[in-house]
Amino acid sequence: MPEGDSVHRVARRLNDVLAGADVTRFELRVPQAATVDLRGRVVHEVVPRGKHLLHRIGEHTLHSHLKMEGEWHVYRPGERWRKPAFTARAVVGTSQWETVGFDLAGIAVVATADESRLVGHLGPDPLSADWDPVEAARRLAADERPVHVAIQDQRNIAGFGNEYANEILFVRGILPTTPARETDAAALVDLGARMIRANRDRPDRTFTGDTRPGRTTWVYRREGRPCRRCGTLIRGGSLGAAQRRERIVFWCPVCQAAPGASAG
Repeated sequence: MPEGDSVHRVARRLNDVLAGADVTRFELRVPQAATVDLRGRVVHEVVPRGKHLLHRIGEHTLHSHLKMEGEWHVYRPGERWRKPAFTARAVVGTSQWETVGFDLAGIAVVATADESRLVGHLGPDPLSADWDPVEAARRLAADERPVHVAIQDQRNIAGFGNEYANEILFVRGILPTTPARETDAAALVDLGARMIRANRDRPDRTFTGDTRPGRTTWVYRREGRPCRRCGTLIRGGSLGAAQRRERIVFWCPVCQAAPGASAG
């Protein structure tokens, strides 16, 4: 599933080509919104909120979520699409550009004044102008679940996914199973915000500072490989709020040995 920095880059690209233009083509290929027509309205902006995308068009907002497979592509009118048309779920076009959303989820159109119905449950977003680290830390510290689960709960902090959860916990030296309330939530929030902001404008995400292939992460997807700090083999498993919502988890049994401890 895309992380908040990836969604931020998608929103920026869409905003660059759509903002300020009149909509000439508008199609939502989902039953619940298929009759909505916003042609003739002006695209005010396309903005991210955590992992959600919001097209503000006229007095309305088109909401979409990328989930695991979703993508937004940008084309010139008449240009051949790079994915099958039957996977397209939304088309927003102007006289100069055609943007197509493939395999999207959560498609809905509401009055912009009612956006909170769709994203009001989200916690503070470290990539938004109204980022509130104190509130984010408060929510995280109040969560009794494993910190690996709590960090990814979008109601606590909007934008962090599984890759960020694994990497944040490694750098802070915290076991993924440690209850979030037993950690230094403010330090976790600060580190995560710095990480995601550093990656916001990078075409290739890195947590180590090394952008070479295979060198970008500390523990994520490195099970059975030596820890970059101590050489111990990285372990892997799964953890989640429920059995059907488990995510892969990775940790160093030495660098993350003490619950709630800090490695820097």
